[in-house]
Amino acid sequence: MTRLTIYSGPLSMFGAKVEIAAREKGLDFDLIMVPYESKSGYHPKHPEVLRINPKKQVPVLVHGAVEIFDSTQIFEYLEDIAPSPPLWPRDPAGRALARGLEHRSDEVFFPHIIRLMSLQDALQTEPATTAIEAASRYYADMDRRLESCEWLAGSYSFADIAFYMAALFGERQSAPLTASTPRLLAWRDRMSRRAPVKAVAGAMAKWLHAAGRPVPAFMDAV
Repeated sequence: MTRLTIYSGPLSMFGAKVEIAAREKGLDFDLIMVPYESKSGYHPKHPEVLRINPKKQVPVLVHGAVEIFDSTQIFEYLEDIAPSPPLWPRDPAGRALARGLEHRSDEVFFPHIIRLMSLQDALQTEPATTAIEAASRYYADMDRRLESCEWLAGSYSFADIAFYMAALFGERQSAPLTASTPRLLAWRDRMSRRAPVKAVAGAMAKWLHAAGRPVPAFMDAV
């Protein structure tokens, strides 16, 4: 199989999702990390990212003539080219559940964390407390989902990868997991022990340390 190229960045939650998935699939890929700086963000932006993605953002996947942006679309492509090990459930109902959870992680949960990114100096204000409360309710929902299974959609899937990374950013932005969701904490530990997750989250922790940024305790243990 032709090698893939993944364009990501040291603090790209969506890029980290893609890299974990590619590692879980055992795929050969070249990882190009677009430089990141706290004031200017991803700059200068990689010319291939600018050419392929009209949103001018990572992640971007290149595989021969195939060029894809958007982490969910990349998930679908990886499943097509490397169906084993599966990262979507095999049955239609299970796939629908997992896809819905992956979408909710990105589009329902993560916007609260994005909101908190600009409120770290104003965590007592109403917008910040509202975002933290919404994240906590989401955590409780995911904790209930784990009452009878180890993984969010029953079997290990892209849904787990997506929410692990989203919750990692929640931890960094003052919306941490707590003892009120013990099943979710145990799930995070299981995720953190997976070799592909350790490789990606561990690299992110090293980058944060080198940049002098706080690192959640659980990331240091990865």
